[in-house]
Amino acid sequence: MVAIGKYEIRGKKYEVKILIRKMKTVKIAGVPEHFNLPWHLCIENGEFEAVGIDLQWTDVPEGTGKMCQMLRDGETDIAVILSEGIVKDINAGNPSKIVQVYVESPLIWGIHVAANSNFKILSDLENKKVAISRLGSGSQLMAYVNANNQGWNTEKLQFEIVNTIDGAVESLTKGESDYFMWERFMTKPLVDKGVFRKIADCPTPWPCFVIAVRNEFLEKNEGSIELILEIINNTTQEFKEIPSIDRTLASKYHQKIEDIREWLRLTKWSQKPLEEKMLNKIQNQLFELKIIDKKGTFAELVKNI
Repeated sequence: MVAIGKYEIRGKKYEVKILIRKMKTVKIAGVPEHFNLPWHLCIENGEFEAVGIDLQWTDVPEGTGKMCQMLRDGETDIAVILSEGIVKDINAGNPSKIVQVYVESPLIWGIHVAANSNFKILSDLENKKVAISRLGSGSQLMAYVNANNQGWNTEKLQFEIVNTIDGAVESLTKGESDYFMWERFMTKPLVDKGVFRKIADCPTPWPCFVIAVRNEFLEKNEGSIELILEIINNTTQEFKEIPSIDRTLASKYHQKIEDIREWLRLTKWSQKPLEEKMLNKIQNQLFELKIIDKKGTFAELVKNI
């Protein structure tokens, strides 16, 4: 049985067709970082539930490489994922599509070493071993981008798989790897504690996060995806205006309030699809760095809803 539902949540109005019999279960995965707080707010406020969607969130501290595998294996229907990582994996056969840009601003990757290491400047890290979360992860792909930016031979890059940021702490502290690239603000508490020392920053030359959906799920549930995007986009549009959001973020993610305020100033969410020009820019750089050996068409990688 189908009914028309009209809903108003936090001043947002929705009118949708819903199945009365049962909720639609949708699995979504993302990193446990401040970028994804808008999703958690929508879930906690019952915004998806009110329109017949049971959105089940999974935190993935291992990052993009793990989420690519989850999409391939059907462990998640949607992933909020790094642009370069999912572009690489769709080219490698991941049966998914990018449906929207989620964060338009670049991700600022901090380049970190153990606090007591002898490395002082970025050039000290040439031909040194990089700690990465997984093969194909953003931490690996951005190591190639950084090496290329510095004029290093990318073929000489060496990697140590550490899975999570905790694994990176152990690896760098023990000297099993030499440096680790991770989102600057999420890693800042480790710098403040004297565990890591940040040598430099490396911003992505493209929007950092996109929303990707498994093809099989998308083909059968395009209406649900459209509604999910409408709800999250309404929230990200007003996210910075939520009262005391800086304090909420600082408390939830164990950050200093001044760091969160700087991060909020630098971060810009998106409510728009990925444009072909930007996709070409990402693919061209990945191809030049030999991270991908072929470029997919726009239709193969993107589905604008």
